Amino acid sequence: MKLFSRHMINNLSRFKVKVQSPSRYASIFTASSSPLLSQLPVFHHSPLQIPDYTKPIISFHHRFLHSTQETIFNESEEDPYMNEFLSRFVWIMRRKLSEAYTNCEKQTIDGMLLVIVGKVVSEIEKGGLEQMLGESLATVSQDFSEDLWKTVWEVSNSVVNDMNKERRKEKLKRFMQDEEVKEMCRFAGEVGVRGDMLRELRFKWAQEKMEDSEFKESLKRIHEECEKGNKEAVDEGEILSGETSKVVSLPQRKGKIKYKIYGLDLSGPKWSEVADRVQEVGEGIWPQEPKPISGKCKLITERILSLNLEDDPSPLLAEWVELLQPNRIDWIGLLDRLKDQNMAIYFKIAELILSEESFQTNIRDYSRLIDAHAKENRLEDAERILKKMNENGVAPDILTSTVLVHMYSKSGNLNRATEAFEMLRTQGFQPDPKIFTSMIMAHVNAGDPKKGESLMREMEARDIKPTEEIYMALLRSFARLGDVGGASRISITMQFSGFQPNLESCALLIETYGRAGNPDQARVTFDQMMKIGQQPDDRCTASMIAAYEKKNLLDKALNLLLQLKKVGFEPGIETYTVLVDWLAKLQLVDEAEQILGKIGEAGEVPSIRLHCSLCDMYARAGLEKKALQALGLLERKKEELGQEEFEKVINGLIAGGFVEDARRVEKLMEGRGFSAPENLKVALMASQAFDQKRPTIR
Repeated sequence: MKLFSRHMINNLSRFKVKVQSPSRYASIFTASSSPLLSQLPVFHHSPLQIPDYTKPIISFHHRFLHSTQETIFNESEEDPYMNEFLSRFVWIMRRKLSEAYTNCEKQTIDGMLLVIVGKVVSEIEKGGLEQMLGESLATVSQDFSEDLWKTVWEVSNSVVNDMNKERRKEKLKRFMQDEEVKEMCRFAGEVGVRGDMLRELRFKWAQEKMEDSEFKESLKRIHEECEKGNKEAVDEGEILSGETSKVVSLPQRKGKIKYKIYGLDLSGPKWSEVADRVQEVGEGIWPQEPKPISGKCKLITERILSLNLEDDPSPLLAEWVELLQPNRIDWIGLLDRLKDQNMAIYFKIAELILSEESFQTNIRDYSRLIDAHAKENRLEDAERILKKMNENGVAPDILTSTVLVHMYSKSGNLNRATEAFEMLRTQGFQPDPKIFTSMIMAHVNAGDPKKGESLMREMEARDIKPTEEIYMALLRSFARLGDVGGASRISITMQFSGFQPNLESCALLIETYGRAGNPDQARVTFDQMMKIGQQPDDRCTASMIAAYEKKNLLDKALNLLLQLKKVGFEPGIETYTVLVDWLAKLQLVDEAEQILGKIGEAGEVPSIRLHCSLCDMYARAGLEKKALQALGLLERKKEELGQEEFEKVINGLIAGGFVEDARRVEKLMEGRGFSAPENLKVALMASQAFDQKRPTIR
């Protein structure tokens, strides 16, 4: 497809210009007074040759602001596309001629420009600008030397490339205002994306939208060309063959050549400074392309990608920087490849390049690296990056504080999570559901469900509906503490929020009442659960039996088991564990061992809690051999024991008179990080003081 239509050539043919003979300037072009003469060539009468360069992609759609030389055309006959090209061409050629011929006057330079532009227009008339720029001519011009024509060719290509870039920039600006792109940006802003990241996302979405539009346009164009077929091609050939060629000449210029556009006189030097600043700003907002990597630099890159975790990447990075002279986009490309191929070395290099000047580190680079460490549970590394960030004078922003809240909540560091959460409040950020969820879970894991509940109430006040996961986490925490009031409030709030009671929530309520020593209310909840169609499972039944155990209501517990057996319920490992623990406290050894046999027949593995109950029972009953077996198993599985289990075993050993063994278990308890309560320490001291003579378990 030709760049300029025949209609445009016809318009150009109407322009009149008086071009003086090139011989007048031949001596000037052939002079050797400038060091650039080897680059800016001379006139001579020899064949015209153009080197074979890459064929440019030429397309003009817009006219852009540029310091150009405006020809005084008739407004009705002026073509904006050709005028834009010639204005840019004259502006660049004038600068090159002025640099090459510093001793020439302005009139002489203007004469040279007229001769060069006249030749360019004549070539355009012959075959169009696309043919002039894309072909490698076999014949040499009789007017210009090969070097001069090469310079003209290079300047024309640079003008075309600049116009193409300006066109794509303007097109991208239009797509940035697209409703779909703005809607995505609004959504990103609502979820907490701010600053440079939001700006980068907007450019990315606009570019994708533009590429999609261009693809659809190309498909439509191909479809139309297929429909027209050969018939249109034949008709077009006939029309073109019937047209008569017309001579194209430049318009006659009078007076000095002025740089004007839209009525503004751009001849002053300040406008060149403006153009330079515009170009610098454009480089900042327009996506850059990474530099091509080849040769030795490619080998260094492959070595960097194949580094091991214990290797020092600093020497290779220094060599890579020296060879490539990278900018930010090159660093990002290297990090992306490391992230895909070698995640272990990615963290090390990403931290090293934070101090690289060419990387142009910003706050988002720190927050991304902290977030990556947090997702890999590398808390120490994340805190080191945060410390380096503060040392460099970069204060955490909203996004960084959000990352810190999630990281500290996940690691269980409630104090630091609270600090980051309060920092978010001081920065004016309204916490979203994810932030609230992380903070509530942090309080729940720290055993402080009341503060978690207050955050949940704040969510409701902000019209943010808590999830079922939040309600269940709070309910579990209140159940572990035996807080009936808290568990009841959460259960009622769940129902008002539309979450119907399920088997787990009912079991947690029963467990709460049992821990609080209220078996009657636990039984009421148990019966209500069955009325709404929820059949109790092993865990729920075990919680109910444990509630009866608190008040030693063995008859009611057995009665409940008989009722459940009638409806087909079979006790499981959890129910049997509670019964064994209860019978062990009553020193009913035979009955406890009978239930223990049922657990073995069912093929279940006794829990660590069950072994603690057996050790306590055998020690209190003075059964040394069996107590030895149970205690030995517990010592082998000490990593699974918690505070409550240790205290139970120690109390049983003290009650049975095995004081030395109790002290040994106390040391194991302290080795696990648990501290014995005061009453337990007093009991140990009292046992040693009375010097009870009981056999020691060895």
